[in-house]
Amino acid sequence: VLRDDFRQPPGDVVVAAGEPAVLECVPPRGHPEPSVSWKKDGARLSDRDERLTIRGGKLMLASTRKSDAGVYVCVATNVVGERDSEPAKLVVF
Repeated sequence: VLRDDFRQPPGDVVVAAGEPAVLECVPPRGHPEPSVSWKKDGARLSDRDERLTIRGGKLMLASTRKSDAGVYVCVATNVVGERDSEPAKLVVF
């Protein structure tokens, strides 16, 4: 069961190129507890990218590039299904 809405959906972030960026997401409560992944512009992000860390719902970009700008969605997944958060924009200037 994915009961509620996201306890904390990600918010828009504006960051200077080269600076770190953090998008935070607290998934809905669920049984079993949902895992969190992220999509950028509709495509699932790979955790194999060294600049990317996904920890406890947070998406951390070590050193942002212009190409990181886009629309990010937090995805909560458990055996029952998955639910997308409201989209958040990352703006890199």
